[in-house]
Amino acid sequence: MRQSTLLHLRFPFSFFLLPVYLFALSVSNNPDLHSALITGFILHLLLYPASNGYNSYFDKDEGSIGGLKSPPKVTAELYYVSLSLDFIALTFSLYFIGTAFTILILFYGLVSKAYSHPSFRLKKYPVSGWLTIFFFQGYFTFITCYIGINGTELSDVFTLQIQLPAMLSSILFGGSYPMTQIYQHEEDRVRGDLTISRLLGILGTFHFTAIMFTLAMGGFIFYYLTYFDLKSLLLLQIILLPSLVYFISWYLRVRKNEDTADYSSTMKLNMISSLMLNIFFFIEIVRH
Repeated sequence: MRQSTLLHLRFPFSFFLLPVYLFALSVSNNPDLHSALITGFILHLLLYPASNGYNSYFDKDEGSIGGLKSPPKVTAELYYVSLSLDFIALTFSLYFIGTAFTILILFYGLVSKAYSHPSFRLKKYPVSGWLTIFFFQGYFTFITCYIGINGTELSDVFTLQIQLPAMLSSILFGGSYPMTQIYQHEEDRVRGDLTISRLLGILGTFHFTAIMFTLAMGGFIFYYLTYFDLKSLLLLQIILLPSLVYFISWYLRVRKNEDTADYSSTMKLNMISSLMLNIFFFIEIVRH
């Protein structure tokens, strides 16, 4: 396999998507360890890299993308490797987990392809592109993780205790996603993609993210006080402080100079936020 193909699969980028899986695991009362490990493997080492590679093949980015500062040119190998990873993910899902999980994995893969494929290219439309990420990277992925981890059916997840964290996952991703596009405005303009971040503008993207995370925190307060305890809520507030401090400091810098809304700062925010959330949910898994 070529080095360029491995780079475009962006395996390390799965770390930024890990919080939803850990969130689902942390609220599972009696998770099946074997199913939980297989679910994590399928999502983070097969499905997500397949999606990354497929989207990179059609995007053909020349500037920095999430998790890859200097993307090499794509080749046909990337396309076929991405499809192969999708096939392996579906095979493992059906063999190790079950039909419901496999159907959800299949649907996720199809939507992720429509996101960048020129026949659909949902990402070029600000509202539909954002709604796709909002629903599928958040709510849909949480439900998929929960079903895989617990070996349940779709009919078992329609309780407020499961639906609320799924919706909170969407609010978190819906708020953070525009920030991942904030440094790509010029390249998106040249390609004709009117992303949600381009529509909002640089400062507007910060404001939108701040509003979404405020809504998310309100939801977390209700959720943890209702279904868990005050310790979980206080721990969440403390652990997320570094993310808040960095976000505010970066915002103040961008207000003075919009050129500081760059790739490096975006990746730092992603890393801090993902790391803090992963630490929190891991602690919750151990505690409960």
